[in-house]
Amino acid sequence: MTRNSPEITPDTPATPLDVIRSLVFYLVFYPGTMVCVMLVWLASLIGDGPMRARVRGWAHFHRLCCRWILGIGLRIEGEVPEGGVLVALRHESFFEAIDLPMLLRLPVPFPKAELMDIPGWGWAASHYGAVTVSREEGAKALRAMVSSARGFAAQGRPLAIFPEGTRVRSGVVAPLQSGFAGIYKLVNLPVVPVAVDSGRFYHRRWKKPGTVVMRFGARIETGLPREEIETRVQAAINALNPHYSAAEGAAAGG
Repeated sequence: MTRNSPEITPDTPATPLDVIRSLVFYLVFYPGTMVCVMLVWLASLIGDGPMRARVRGWAHFHRLCCRWILGIGLRIEGEVPEGGVLVALRHESFFEAIDLPMLLRLPVPFPKAELMDIPGWGWAASHYGAVTVSREEGAKALRAMVSSARGFAAQGRPLAIFPEGTRVRSGVVAPLQSGFAGIYKLVNLPVVPVAVDSGRFYHRRWKKPGTVVMRFGARIETGLPREEIETRVQAAINALNPHYSAAEGAAAGG
């Protein structure tokens, strides 16, 4: 299978049309997001089902804005998992984070604790279902996080995590955060890695048209040693990275 538009990189200059499209996107999507937050709040007064439907509606709204304003489409490759699994995605931009409620059925993200303090967003995430990552609060916080994750998985909800821990520039190979292997071991769930190449189109002030690819890899079993799970996940999430090689991956992993 050929790679997607390799001539476009994060450094490809924006055209005047890119600038116009991006400005229109900002003027439509962000005010629209405020409306979506209000609708989520109103729907929560009815129940969890309507509220979660409104969250998915926000993600759908984002897809429509990307497609019809920015000219950014989406192609999904491989088998989208269902049920209690750990879905590990490469993180190049906000595109894949916003798209999660459309990509997976009732996904449970792992947001940083500081994100949960954002007015509106934190409230919506906690009611939708999220496992808060508190990096500075020690073993007690870790036990609470694992217990929460297991509870969501027992409900048949996929856990969605960005194992690199932050956004990574398109084409760059970044090490996985040490906590990923720990979560994998403690929640005892199979991993489905997802390669993403959104960064060169979306993670820039003036966004460019193109097709974002999300490629679901083969399911990885539970119980693997830390080095093996990290190596296999890093290779799989970098499947669309033209600069990735096994040697580079080993070096990035330390």
